[in-house]
Amino acid sequence: MHEITTRDRMINIPQLLAEELCLRPAQVASALELLAEGATVPFIARYRKERTEEMNEIQLRDLFDRFAYLTELEERKAIILKSIADQGKLTAELETQITASLLKTELEDLYLPYRPKRRTRATIAKEKGLEPLADFIRALNQPNVQTALLEPEAAKFVSEEKGVKTAEEALKGASDILAEEVADKAALRAYLRDYLTDSGLFVSQMKGEQPEGSTKFEMYRSYQAKVKAIAPHNLLALYRGEAEGVLSFDLDFDEEQVLAYLDSEEIRSKAPAVRTFYRGMLKDAFNRLMKTSLIGEVRSAKKLQADVESIQTFEANLRELLLSAPAGMKPTMAIDPGFRTGCKVAVLDQTGKFLEYQTIFPHQAANQRVQAGLAVKKLVEKYQVELIAIGNGTAGRETDEFVEEVLQSLDRKPVKVIVNESGASIYSASEVRSPNFLTKISRCGEPSALDDGCKTR
Repeated sequence: MHEITTRDRMINIPQLLAEELCLRPAQVASALELLAEGATVPFIARYRKERTEEMNEIQLRDLFDRFAYLTELEERKAIILKSIADQGKLTAELETQITASLLKTELEDLYLPYRPKRRTRATIAKEKGLEPLADFIRALNQPNVQTALLEPEAAKFVSEEKGVKTAEEALKGASDILAEEVADKAALRAYLRDYLTDSGLFVSQMKGEQPEGSTKFEMYRSYQAKVKAIAPHNLLALYRGEAEGVLSFDLDFDEEQVLAYLDSEEIRSKAPAVRTFYRGMLKDAFNRLMKTSLIGEVRSAKKLQADVESIQTFEANLRELLLSAPAGMKPTMAIDPGFRTGCKVAVLDQTGKFLEYQTIFPHQAANQRVQAGLAVKKLVEKYQVELIAIGNGTAGRETDEFVEEVLQSLDRKPVKVIVNESGASIYSASEVRSPNFLTKISRCGEPSALDDGCKTR
């Protein structure tokens, strides 16, 4: 049994975060300290910039999301390593693979052969004492084996006491043991998962007697689309039709090509009897132990991707609605009030296009108030401003009085309104405000392997 020595070999999460996100270690350490203290992303981005060296809300959220993912991953690794070690099956090579893994899917694939299972056909075969027969057949699966006979060896395991009545039953039990081993191989599962995604087809048909035109899923009566290219709205419609009991849809693929791949990867012997045995065993391994779970994984991944892309469409439509001018199409000046840091002034044209930005200081020295008044007046006249919106936060009332003074000197006075800025600071540092929010979550909840250079998830 290999001793667990992974304490010193676990991933250094802060160092990895600094490398992946192109941050300085001190920035990562400070941000994680603030997170541990209970600080939120908006609070850190706005009020603790000096501690994080000016990290913005996007960097902070990427950092915290990745930190949470890696922390969960390390906790899961510890559980998996202990489970395998308790079984006496932890090798140095396997430990290295597990500790180096950065993906949850890859980690679970590595654990699959050692995961405690319910009583399967393979465990029943082992209880009948057929594991040595499986070992014998595995040993024959070598390139230098030209001829072999399996039945004479299988006959040695016939036992009325153990419930093995014939040599054929013994071979079937050995096949069950080897099939489970094949189905648990991480590399095979990863390849077949990618194959189903790249080459598979989603196909659907009506359930039961459904007269033409009787349902809203008519276009899916006899429908097929490539898994990798299906439109999100089509996939979600298939799921709705399935949930309502109107449609049945499945993932279709070339099973012969899958079996040919398994044969090429697993069959090494030139002995006809061994090759025939292995072909039958591999077909059983795929159809009984791999096919359903792999299809389910691909369907789930595509469903998540379709959900995200549908949200993107909804987001674009909602953005157009929310950004429509509430007071009509008018050149507008927006003022964010402030005492010490000044008032931020932005001007937009009638279509919402940004025109100019300035910071003025009307609430400090008298000469600065005069300069601020001239700046506002100049902007109003330059862009023919028709509407001035003033935030109701800190210094809002004083800024409203200041703007009223300025308007008295104008021949054509814009309409002045006070707008509610409750939650504006939190929203400005929120994830949903970020333009790359939906792009980020479209990775199906699973970070991809990072290439060399500066990349975030």
